[in-house]
Parts: sequence; C-alpha cells; structure tokens
Amino acid sequence: MATLYSFKNKNELSVSLAEYVKKVSAEAIARHGKCMVAISGGSLPKMLAQELITEEGKAAVEWSKWEVFFADERAVPLDHEDSNYRLNMEELFSKLPMDPSQVHPIDASLISGEDGSETDTTELADAYEKVLVKCFAPGDAVRHPTFDLVLLGMGPDGHCCSLFPGHELLRESVAWVVGIDDSPKPPSKRITLTLPIVGHANKIAFVAAGEGKRDMLRRIIENPEEGLPCTLVNITGGEKVSWFVDDEASQDITHYPIRKELNLANI
Repeated sequence: MATLYSFKNKNELSVSLAEYVKKVSAEAIARHGKCMVAISGGSLPKMLAQELITEEGKAAVEWSKWEVFFADERAVPLDHEDSNYRLNMEELFSKLPMDPSQVHPIDASLISGEDGSETDTTELADAYEKVLVKCFAPGDAVRHPTFDLVLLGMGPDGHCCSLFPGHELLRESVAWVVGIDDSPKPPSKRITLTLPIVGHANKIAFVAAGEGKRDMLRRIIENPEEGLPCTLVNITGGEKVSWFVDDEASQDITHYPIRKELNLANI
C-alpha cells in the first residue's frame, strides 16, 4: 500500500521530500556504491532544487555517486524548451556538484525533423534502453533494472512518465523503454520507461501540489478501479511508493490514511 504524506504547504513538502531523497540516496550508496535515479519533468525539478541546491543539501548527499536517467523524454533536441533533460539540468543538476556525464540524456543524433517531428521513436527508445542495459546489467541477463529511486510528477489526467490513461503502452511487459507517437499532450513523440520498470524500483516518489491536483489525486488514491497510470504504479510498487503532496491537493481525500509528518525510520 502506497504511503500518502500531506504537508501544510509547498515549502514543508519540499523540505520533507529532500529528507526522503537524502535517506534513499545514502542507503543506496551504502548498499552498492551508487544511486541510480530516474526522474521526470514538470514542476518536480524545481521542487527538489528548493532544498537540495542549498549548501546543506549539496553537503548532505554524495552527488558524485549518482547516475541520473529520464523516466520519460520528449523527442526534441536537448536544448529545446520541451526537453526534460534541459529542464532538469537548468533547475537542478547543473547547480549540484555533479559531472554532466552522470546525467544520461537521449541520443540527440536520432532526433530528426523540425522540433523532432520526424523522429523514429522506436529507434530512440531502443537506443535509450541500450544505455540502461550498459549501466545496469553489463554482461548480465536481468529482466528488469532496479532503480534506487524513481521521482515522478502527476499529470492532470492521471498520467505519469509518458504513460497515458487507456494507452496500449500500459500493457507493455517486456521492453524497458518504449516510444510513443500519439501522446495526447504535446509534443506527441516521446519515449518512456514502461510500467514494470517503474514498479520494479526500490523506491518511488510522486510529487503533487496545489488546488489543481485536487480531484485527480482523489481519483488516483481512492478510485483504483479507474486504472489510471499513477494508480497502476501504486498497485505495482505497493509499499515502495510514497506520495508527497500538500494539503490543497489532498483536501478531498477522506477514505485513505494520510500522514502529516515524514518518519524516516519507516522509509
């Protein structure tokens, strides 16, 4: 069962989210000498940056041990305004003591056409999957990579990564990374981690804040029968999943336990 944390405001949310990241990172590095992270875009990088790019945040994490991948990416040049790589670098990773080589973008040479409009997303996804194989399982036959931490936002339609409600890609069970050409949210061409890969992570954190998330968050948490992508991650990940939300977003939730404080001992 996923854990739902709700905080008074976005500031308190960011503080607790940073503490969670520090704990998960330290445990991963103690376990195998590195922290393998997948991250999405949206408001998430800025929320993380609030506490982590401070001097205290920089000192509290062994950033040199991180390897960062993208839970999803738009098929656009890396300097494009829609690029999750660009967003995360500008908001977060360029401000941390990390080498750029620790952040693994898509292969920009495979982007073609104006703003990526002619990109072969299957080729792009296959190339990114090869990056994951090289980093997670060189010489080993593993069915799924195990990310130490997957950091996700919640879309207004209940999507996460680039896995959208009712889309056939939700049924993908073999591939690690897949291409999508018909994203209902532009840009239409993207790649995304698949549901089994997200659910196989050691820890998964969702972040959602604000009045605009209110109804969809309630549906995701209290109406699992709808089968929304975020709900499917909750089901697949179970107790490995933590939601970090503010009270504006959670105010309609009445039939699910809400924790008001982060207890690091339970993570």
